[in-house]
Amino acid sequence: MSTILASGISDEDILSRLKDMLHETFEIEPTRVKPDAHLFTDLELDSIDAVDLAIQVQDMTGMRIKPEDFKSVRTVGDVVATVQTLLLR
Repeated sequence: MSTILASGISDEDILSRLKDMLHETFEIEPTRVKPDAHLFTDLELDSIDAVDLAIQVQDMTGMRIKPEDFKSVRTVGDVVATVQTLLLR
């Protein structure tokens, strides 16, 4: 998966990339990946999966994620917002 370097990328573009990433990594159907989907209850990720997701977001953005930046992430929408925040740095 290529790194996102351009700022100004839309939430829809990030969501599309997340759908692909979650499908490839965790075999989650893209139709289940919606902004309000809870990572742990709706998408059935566990804490190890969350670490894998954080690493993949780092790879996707080319930016290092501080643990406190990802600690409050609970939904797909939170992941999109975190990516947007990383891209603005």
